[in-house]
Amino acid sequence: MDGRDLVRSMKAVGPVGAFQGLRTVKAAWRRRRADATGLPVRGPERARVPGLVQEVEPGPGGGTLRFSRSELTIRVAVNGAVFWGWDGAGPEPSYALADRCPEPDPRAVLEPDKDGGWRVVAERVTVVVSRHGAVEVCTPGGVMLRRDLPPRWWEPQGGGPARWMQRSEVAADARCFGLGGRASGPRLRDGTYRLWNTDPGHAFDREDDPLYLTMPVQLVVADAGTHLVFHDTSWDGTVTLREGEEGAGSGHDRPGACEMRMDGGPLRCWVMVGTPARVLLAWASLTGAPALPPAWALGHHHARWGFGSEQEVRRIVAGYHEHGLPLDAVHLDIDHYDEHQVFTVDQDRFPKLSVLAEELRRDGIRLVSIVDPAVKATPGNAVYDSGVAEDAFVRDASGRLVEGVVWPGEAVFPDFTHARVRQWWGGLYAERITQGFAGFWHDMNEPTSFVAFGESTLPRSARHSLEGRGGDHREAHNVYGLCMARAAYEGLRELVPDQRPFVFSRSGWAGLQRYGGTWSGDVATGWPGLRASLSLVMGLGLCGVPYSGPDVGGFDGSPSPELYLRWFQLGAYLPLFRTHASLRAGRREPWEFGPEVLEHARVALVERRRLVPYFVTLAHIARRTGAPYVRPVWWGAAGNRALRDCEDAFLLGDCLLVAPVLDPGADRRSVQLPRGRWYDTATGRAYEGPGQVLVDAPLSRIPVLARAGAVIPVRGDDGGLELEVWAPVRGRTGGGLVVRDAGDGWAEPEIERYVARWEGPRVVVEREGEDGVRVPSHPVRVRGLGRR
Repeated sequence: MDGRDLVRSMKAVGPVGAFQGLRTVKAAWRRRRADATGLPVRGPERARVPGLVQEVEPGPGGGTLRFSRSELTIRVAVNGAVFWGWDGAGPEPSYALADRCPEPDPRAVLEPDKDGGWRVVAERVTVVVSRHGAVEVCTPGGVMLRRDLPPRWWEPQGGGPARWMQRSEVAADARCFGLGGRASGPRLRDGTYRLWNTDPGHAFDREDDPLYLTMPVQLVVADAGTHLVFHDTSWDGTVTLREGEEGAGSGHDRPGACEMRMDGGPLRCWVMVGTPARVLLAWASLTGAPALPPAWALGHHHARWGFGSEQEVRRIVAGYHEHGLPLDAVHLDIDHYDEHQVFTVDQDRFPKLSVLAEELRRDGIRLVSIVDPAVKATPGNAVYDSGVAEDAFVRDASGRLVEGVVWPGEAVFPDFTHARVRQWWGGLYAERITQGFAGFWHDMNEPTSFVAFGESTLPRSARHSLEGRGGDHREAHNVYGLCMARAAYEGLRELVPDQRPFVFSRSGWAGLQRYGGTWSGDVATGWPGLRASLSLVMGLGLCGVPYSGPDVGGFDGSPSPELYLRWFQLGAYLPLFRTHASLRAGRREPWEFGPEVLEHARVALVERRRLVPYFVTLAHIARRTGAPYVRPVWWGAAGNRALRDCEDAFLLGDCLLVAPVLDPGADRRSVQLPRGRWYDTATGRAYEGPGQVLVDAPLSRIPVLARAGAVIPVRGDDGGLELEVWAPVRGRTGGGLVVRDAGDGWAEPEIERYVARWEGPRVVVEREGEDGVRVPSHPVRVRGLGRR
């Protein structure tokens, strides 16, 4: 026995109590024994590289190149995305892709290149393959964006999955973003990032990696262009990045480097090239359009682990009403369960939960339930009994149920990689619907199983269906949360077909946006945690998951009034605006921090309520284009290097630039502006970009600037929709989109397009349509006509 494991075992018994502590010790040893007997012994390995190209076979969208020790298939899709796979790997089956793979581009041509290589020429991209197997992705003009060197494999001589490594080069000026939820981002600095969804087991800050939601998706931005690269394998692995260096003269640049190492799975890759907007559009067409949240989910949510009773929920809601604070949803954590058992209710503390839900709904407040995947392994538990009858739970290599330890104690885990199990699980949400819940947040679905030492998840040898292909947890782990979200989304579509499901999940993988969004998880209370909150939202948006947000105030501890307020002000401009905290943390209600904070928080809440029509429009734009609500300031100007390095501000759609206060004691802050005129929405003062400006940031607000010419849908004083128009620069036009959405259903609303321009001494706003232009059907308020 490892001495360190013995020490960890003893420590585990103390803090969590003897009974649960001993369970985690037993679970750790059980997990270790399962892997010792259930995983193949990895013997001597043989290294392999592709060798030299031997023959070429043209095919739709590209072709196949056969090397002496491997083969490479390249295909350009009609949407401009490039696929390549080594060793016969095709694009399917894949958990990331939407319903089906895009058709190949019939205009793409495979032709010889210099020095014995080949190239695929398409309208938006050229792919060059050397005779040794290096793959270059170039712009149509021939500028290289990415060069993948010949890969290397290590194959066990006794059989089994091969480990592989792929080194890549990008431009010296390139900046990398993505890889899922990274607290240190959104820009990824030099370092190694693990691709393994992980519950850190404590409140995290910017130094913690990996976290709950990782994915092998990188967005790379350089002067020459932007590209997104996705290595479609769900196995454990690492990505090591090194930023490039630009030399004094031509030929002296050191390119940026990326080294990806994976423990198994296919070596296959997708690359999309273009502007950031075009790249995210191609990514959404490949992996699926983001789910459209119901309109109420774009308001303010209040949550806490430890509400404790119906009376406490009513007290909190009454507090919001008494203080004149808007509230759209209340979330119940695991403490509303009967002994932490999923799909149950504690009848002593919540005896009339459905009545409470109906009361809240009459006041415009929805009730949202936590859902954990772990099922208490006790006969008589209805979910356990029905799961056993369905053969729904994960088993080990010898056929026994895999048991772990989670909140209800000894627990088993559904195998969400089986279609039949997903259908069974989705049907269980009928109990939640009957209780009056309108939305669901998935927790602990990395999946997490408490252990005294070792990895806090299922044994790697645990067996999964993987859609009938069969495999183990090494392949299924990273897609477990994704498949759970799919089960819920599809189940809710059947149970409540006339309403859009609201699901957000702590864990997931590429394609999660099809089923819902995510949140930060247990972010630490502190100024670093505040910065991490913004990093996570921005990075996830660039990976195709536009709906996310943090626990406002942090998950643990007690934030200072200033920290809480600055977090609250940031949250008011993020897609998921939710306060939440741990059972042992301080309160998170705005009135708990004094009258000054209460007044400023009210201003932020009222502004969020006013901007809900804009958030609804952004949600519809995201569904149609893949563009995130929260965008880096370089979104429309990726060639601006100063903007590429800006991580403390963001664009909310095309119209607003939000500059949150992320440091204590600050009452002013610098803001890096994109090109054009920008108005301070509080003072009306105009600033000209590109460039850096210093703006006021009093405790009462954070700086928000509007783009000149912007047409923004807002909620008017009478509750109706109003157009807020910021005066365009004279001689230029502006505009914006408006999508009016009734709220929860599937009706396809019309997209309204507006143009703003100067006509003599006044600003005129017109609605564009197929029959020409006409007067807007909403009241118009023009701003920005004052001082510059």
